[in-house]
Amino acid sequence: MNVKYAISDTAVMTGRVMKQIFRSLDTIITVLFMPVAMLLAMNYVFGGAMDLGGVGTVDYMLAGIIMMCVLSGVAYTAYRIHVDVQKGLFERFHSMPVAKSSILGGHVLTSIVSNAVSVIAIILIGLLIGFRPEAGAVGWLMAALVIILFIAAMTWVSVFFGLAMKSVETAGVFAYLLIGLIFASSSFVPTGSMPPALAAFALHQPMTPIADSVRLLLLGEPPGNSLPIALAWCIGIGAAFWAMSVKAYGRRA
Repeated sequence: MNVKYAISDTAVMTGRVMKQIFRSLDTIITVLFMPVAMLLAMNYVFGGAMDLGGVGTVDYMLAGIIMMCVLSGVAYTAYRIHVDVQKGLFERFHSMPVAKSSILGGHVLTSIVSNAVSVIAIILIGLLIGFRPEAGAVGWLMAALVIILFIAAMTWVSVFFGLAMKSVETAGVFAYLLIGLIFASSSFVPTGSMPPALAAFALHQPMTPIADSVRLLLLGEPPGNSLPIALAWCIGIGAAFWAMSVKAYGRRA
């Protein structure tokens, strides 16, 4: 099957999954409402009590909220894939003349597009409540690159768990573990304010350089070493879970 048909089949599969999202009000509410509620609470309830080194609360925390939004979104990707597996849809698709890559490709592309839209919505809400980015065109492009790579990496994590887990309840558990890593990073407070052991952990896990890179790029400041480290983490995690997902998909098929 040639590339033209593979692209066409992926578009059809993407449309199928996008319809599921539009029909699921709880998905939209969870993916957008929870990060927005977190942003508002951090800004208006806890913001005055935090020492963020002279950076505004929204300016500092928006990167972490974006990452939480992405993790909430990709958890549903794992759920939808697991439901397709349980209903035998993969086997049904395999019996049809469709590109095999499009079956997972539709879920992956849907996740990337829907989460990118959610991130844009979060940024717009941030602008309404005081987020004031200083980034130029290059800064915005680099921040967008980090965010897209983060979405792609977390999507492949979700694909693996959607394929590998034995129940719907456990398919999305990984998202809660990763959200825990966000709280144990520099996403919401500087690592210098943490106890030494926690600060050491925060500095050597992926969420800190990713959050720092997005924050500094949007604020128009040089990201330093955090940018290449963030890119390496995103690419490494994405590649590892892509390979694991392909293997898990082969077993399911």
